[in-house]
Amino acid sequence: MNEQNFLAERFEANRAHLRAVAYRMLGSLSEADDAVQEAWLRLSRSDSNSVRNLGGWLTTVVARVCLDMLRGRKSRREEPLGPHVPEPVVGREDGIDSEQEAVLADSVGLALLVVLEKLAPAERLAFVLHDMFGVSFDEIAPIVGRSSTAARQLASRARRRVQGTSTVPEPDLVRQREVVDAFLAASRGGDFDALLAVLDPDVVVRADRAALAAGAADLRGAPAVAGQAVAKRATFARPALVDGRVGAVVAPRGRLLLVLDFTIANGKIVAIDVVGDPERLGQLDLAVFSD
Repeated sequence: MNEQNFLAERFEANRAHLRAVAYRMLGSLSEADDAVQEAWLRLSRSDSNSVRNLGGWLTTVVARVCLDMLRGRKSRREEPLGPHVPEPVVGREDGIDSEQEAVLADSVGLALLVVLEKLAPAERLAFVLHDMFGVSFDEIAPIVGRSSTAARQLASRARRRVQGTSTVPEPDLVRQREVVDAFLAASRGGDFDALLAVLDPDVVVRADRAALAAGAADLRGAPAVAGQAVAKRATFARPALVDGRVGAVVAPRGRLLLVLDFTIANGKIVAIDVVGDPERLGQLDLAVFSD
């Protein structure tokens, strides 16, 4: 076995861990895979013989890559396509075992990822690495460019925000249906105030690339989301079960175009993931409600 193949084997042994770190940092499986791939490229260009702890080295590299991606997101939030909503795990992708995907999704939870989206990039990194993966603050400090004490303070501040949130997903399908129906009715009626009543003040919307091409938009904050809903009027949207919870489908003339995946907590919509990619649409378990 040549050195490159041996290095690839060692990297593959760490891939699942690296992907888990990146997913918690980024809230997107596709971006997590990009971060992991970048770690491999950096490893392949490095002198691996000088790396004493490969797992720790790779975790640091992935963390740095994710931090750069988060900072890039934050800097773009002044632009139309900036805001980001966590991407739920919707099925098997890229040959990854579906059971592993389910474990990853269950261990994080979309609601927690929504909360993490509200943290500053350095706070999120410190919290994820320390509280979720047990990385020491001495190791975190150089990644965020702070002292160990400052890194500890970042994690502590993030922990208080996470523990102080009341974003717990609504488990009652009847209540979910009421909220979604109210949202769709207010959108169709152009009732801005009624939309604000069912939207969390910090609600976030993310549309994938296909959804963006179909006219959806990335948004943050109740006024922006309500304004978009009034403009669109939900003309073709119908309530539906989306992977076991109430969402909506947009199917003009019977052709499925978009799926709206709602995260609802305390009677408010806290996140909407707009799915338009045909492959992802095919992976969703959908059931349209009868009128």
